[in-house]
Amino acid sequence: MIRIVIGGQLNKQAIEKQVKEMGGDNVEVSVKSDLDAVMAVKKKQADYYIGACETGSGGALAMAFALLGKDQCVTLASPSKIKNEQEIENEVNEGKIAFGFTASSSKHILKVLIPAILKVAL
Repeated sequence: MIRIVIGGQLNKQAIEKQVKEMGGDNVEVSVKSDLDAVMAVKKKQADYYIGACETGSGGALAMAFALLGKDQCVTLASPSKIKNEQEIENEVNEGKIAFGFTASSSKHILKVLIPAILKVAL
């Protein structure tokens, strides 16, 4: 079972629904405040952090950057760039555990991110 926490500032419930639909019985998903979500990952109570905001990094990843370290985090989509499928898969394969993206890109990003996480973690 892969444990995913959702933080960030926008679309938490929509992201939760999509992650549950895509991950099925392989994922346990919970929505938390940014601090609680990142602390769950830091304490090994969750495996991955996902968050969305307007920029893909500020409100989505600020706490993760601060508490997990920049080497554990990645912005998958910003207003000016959306990583492609191969880039997203590479980030997961390289061991990133906290992912941020813009709210407007969430459906596209999750369609690639969740299968990549399932492939690595299962």
